[in-house]
Amino acid sequence: METSRAPAPTTSTEAHISIKSVSVWFRSATGTTHVLHDVTFDIARNELLCIIGRSGCGKTTLLNVLAGFVRPTSGSVTVSGREVTRPGPDRAVVFQNDAVFPWMTVEQNIGFSLAARGADKSETEKIVSRYMELVNLSEFRKAWPRQLSGGMKKRVDLVRGYVADPEVLLLDEPFGGLDVLTKELLQQELLKLSLVSPRTGVFVTHDIEEALFLADRVILMSPRPATVAAMWEPNLPKPRDTSIKLTSRFVELRAEITDVLQQETS
Repeated sequence: METSRAPAPTTSTEAHISIKSVSVWFRSATGTTHVLHDVTFDIARNELLCIIGRSGCGKTTLLNVLAGFVRPTSGSVTVSGREVTRPGPDRAVVFQNDAVFPWMTVEQNIGFSLAARGADKSETEKIVSRYMELVNLSEFRKAWPRQLSGGMKKRVDLVRGYVADPEVLLLDEPFGGLDVLTKELLQQELLKLSLVSPRTGVFVTHDIEEALFLADRVILMSPRPATVAAMWEPNLPKPRDTSIKLTSRFVELRAEITDVLQQETS
């Protein structure tokens, strides 16, 4: 098991995303809040990285920096060597709250980015059909969002992100509001999507089990001002199903991460 309490930054030339010495201060009329402090690490192309930590530690702020919604007070983020200064089509974001357009059908929601780019209609239908089939939405092609469950809406969010064809998919606790069974089903569908259509992914969660199940690598953020406190490479085989959560390695990793998290926040 590879674990580091104070990991050195990755310097591989294969890095897709480079986060270098990122600090964020928020200023208001009542003072300043130091949210992120000297955060440095790289993410490999097509790696699925999970970021965990206590609520309020700065995980979402870091994701917003990657998305270009928040500019770092100091430091920089690059994607494929290009500095992130604003949102862009190379990065798609999936939020915890569903963001489906209520005036569009499932098919129209999923194909929105292609239609906006003026893509060929027949090609759009082909791509949308492929992704709907991957996440079992084909029979709901003409359904309206009001006719869908929370889990179905989240499937629409996920595949709409993939259909937009970004280099990077940023996910901010996308399954946080779902029941356990639906959550596990969507975790499996996300892994299936990541194998069929690889993307560099950054997944924020406070759920250790979810992080281990999904991740190629897990990063733990310290309490605010957050920095990288620890890092794990689970090296669990793919494809995965929920049975892996019962293996001794998974149980040991979950216990170790829980222990480190408790030490960091005690």
